[in-house]
Parts: sequence; C-alpha cells; structure tokens
Amino acid sequence: MRYRSAAVIAAVLAASVLGGGTAVAGIGKPGADGAGDSYYPQDGNGGYEVGDYNLKIGYEPATKQLTGLQTITGRATQALSSFNLDLRGLTVDSVKVNGRKAAFTRTGDHELVITPARSLRNHERFTTEVAYHGVPQPIEDPLLGENGWQYAKSGGAFVAGEPKSATTWYPVNDTPRDKATFHLAVTVPSEWSVIAVGQERGQVENGGKTTYTWAEETPAVPYMTTVAIDKWEFERTKLSDGTPVVNAYAPGTPASTKQAEARLPEIIDFLASKFGRYPVDAAGGIFLAEPIGFSLETLSRPIYSGAAGNVPTIVHENAHQWWGDSVAVDKWKDVCLNECFASYAEWLWSEAKSGQDLKARYLTAVQRATDRFWAGKLYDMGPGNEFTYVYSKGPVALHALKNYIGAAPFDRILRTWPALHRDGNASLPEFQKFAERIAHRNLQGFFDAWFYGNTKPAPEFLYPGDLKPAA
Repeated sequence: MRYRSAAVIAAVLAASVLGGGTAVAGIGKPGADGAGDSYYPQDGNGGYEVGDYNLKIGYEPATKQLTGLQTITGRATQALSSFNLDLRGLTVDSVKVNGRKAAFTRTGDHELVITPARSLRNHERFTTEVAYHGVPQPIEDPLLGENGWQYAKSGGAFVAGEPKSATTWYPVNDTPRDKATFHLAVTVPSEWSVIAVGQERGQVENGGKTTYTWAEETPAVPYMTTVAIDKWEFERTKLSDGTPVVNAYAPGTPASTKQAEARLPEIIDFLASKFGRYPVDAAGGIFLAEPIGFSLETLSRPIYSGAAGNVPTIVHENAHQWWGDSVAVDKWKDVCLNECFASYAEWLWSEAKSGQDLKARYLTAVQRATDRFWAGKLYDMGPGNEFTYVYSKGPVALHALKNYIGAAPFDRILRTWPALHRDGNASLPEFQKFAERIAHRNLQGFFDAWFYGNTKPAPEFLYPGDLKPAA
C-alpha cells in the first residue's frame, strides 16, 4: 500500500514517538512468522504492513561482498511486542526501530525476529533500519532452478526469481500481499553500472565509485524488484505518453535482441488497447548474457534470459505489468491470473500482427493434448507445480472462455479487471465471479471443467461457440 509523503510520515512518526508518550514494554504480542499462503506458509509475516523500502547497498564484484542498509516504513496492524522480516544467509549487524536499538535473533532459513525497545501500538507507523553484509547466494530450487541473487560470467550480478527472490539481498516482508514502493541506491566501482526497476534518479561519482539511484513509485511485490550490475549498454527513449524507457544490454547482446526490444512502444500500445492504460510509470528491459532458463516480469522493466530476446517473450513479460504486477496474486495457487493471461497475450499479438487463425491454433492444441495435459490444474495445482501447465493449458482455457461467453463480454473483462484491482491482489475465484457479472451467466461448470478440474472438459465446454471442429 502507499503512504503519504515522507515529510508527513516523519511528522506523524515524530508525534507518535516523542509526543505520544511511551508504551509500556511488553504490551502487544508477536506478529505472525508467515503470511498464510498454503504453499509457502513461512514466507512473509503478519502484524504490520510495509509502505516503502528505502535500500542502500554497496557491492564489490571482485569479492562479491554486499553491504546494505535497509530502511522500512511500515504500519502495525496489531499491537506488536516483536515482528519478523525475511532475510536469507546475510549477516545482520544491527537493527533499529524508530531510531532506537532493537534486539534481534535469527531462526529457520530466513526469519529475522525483531524486538523493539518498546512495543508498537496497533495502527502505529514506524521505521525499521537493518544494517547487514555478506556474500549473497541464490536459492536452489529442484523444480525452478536458481532464484534470487545470481552471478554473471562477466563478474557482475543480477536478481531474478519467483516465487522467492528478494530475501537473498535485502530484509523484506516476502509476500505478494504486501506491496510497497521501492527506493534503491547502489554504489559500485565506477567501471560497473547498475540498472533496477522504476525511474532513474541520477548517479554520483566519488573516489572511484559511482552511486546509482532508482525509484519505483508503483507498489511492488518483493519478487518483482531487481537490481543488475554489469558493464551495461544503456538505451533511453520514451513512450508516446512520455513514460521513460530505459533498456540495459549486457556485453555481447545480439542485434536481433535490440531489434526486438525496439518494438516495445508498439507492444505496450497494443497491450494497452486490450488491457487498459499502462499501469506503471516506467518501462524498458534488462537483457542478460546468461541463458538462465526463464525471463521474469520485474516491475516496469522485465529481466530477460540471454536466450529470450525475442518479440513473443517481450510481449509476454510486458503483459504481466497488468496481469501479475499491477494485479498480483492473492495466494500462489492463483498464479494462473499471472501466467494464463500473459500467455494469452501472445496469442492476441500473433493474431493481430501475423494474422494467425486462433480457432485453428486452439483446435490444434486440443487435438494434440495428452492425458497429462488435461490432468494439469490451473488453480491450486500444489507447491512446485505453479508453472507446469499455466503456459500451455492456460491460453487454451481462456480462448475457450472467450467463445463460451462471447467476444464482447470477454474483451470487456480483459479491459476492466486490471483497472478494478490496480496496485492490489486478487484470486481466481474472484475473477470467476467478476466474469459471471460481465457475462450475465453462471460460469461454475466452465471453471470446474477448465480451471479447477483435472480431466478433459465435456464437449459443451471444449467446443463452445465457433470452436466446433469441422465435421
């Protein structure tokens, strides 16, 4: 969520700390050490909401040493005797809450438990400062590969990963349900350069080092933040409405990738015609040399695998600015709201720009579908299976929905849903109810067949509208 200006926050905080009396130590109870996601119950925390992350880091590529000072502006949602942040591996040097030294302990693989000098009142706004250092390490996932802070062959570093990523480089409330603005200052040796999410706020050189400052004013889910350190080739342009575009290309990026990214204004205009106004105040891309196995919809500026600098991938990742970033999942079992729609955006692009017959594409997909394809669930698919079928079965299901309810209501759904939940979170059952309101019909049978079930849909749902195959 967004808070008021920093000056107003500071005034409120000063009043609560200095003029409002001192709370009795021990009042309140510990915040929850998880945010309640059934797949990742220990990720995120309870008892407070974050409004802003203001992160300053220094990084030495030669030694891989990172030093950080994280300042978090938050608001208690209960009386708190203690609360948790999520941080993996890195050494915590000190913690302050409202400017006063706070006790802290580490538990599990990522819990940082903080006990303020005095308890926090319910609804109280507060600041937390965490100083830390170390050599960041990626999270090794047997299904998803490396996530989080990773190292480039050039000697640089970058951050990419889903559902876990941010905890590898800064203290965070690591849940999609707690979005916050993100301000970042990164100091590196001057032969290196830095790109991140949001808008550039300048760079300052001092004594052989350069500090790069970036600001993401659109509330972001933690895994949608990134930083990338390399010897970048920068490209700066603007969208037609003046939105700043910054692209960063790793050394050796092929010309074909730059040619594909040159179509970004066209791509965003096309997506806006389908999904409504572009919901972010910056744009661009981060193009790695490493083929990391996935590209990721980091907010305002997706990060691309070295093997993925092509137009369909750029369409997909930028569609996420509406589906997944601006409107994030409520829980990870809702991930179809991210990937099914971004994948369907590729279908819409190919139809509009290449004249592809989507009926033929749909019927081919259905004809070639295996039992394993039909067994793949698009909702509540289980931890580790979030990204198994949403890319393949997801767009097929959405094209069936379009033909089941009609093109006009379907197009209205695509345009209005992102605006309805902008900067928020939503679930697939909520989307079903919204679609029912727009379509003026009960869609339980359709959603059971395509999204909640794991068998081949009955003919009425498999071949709706004009999708019936030729006799």
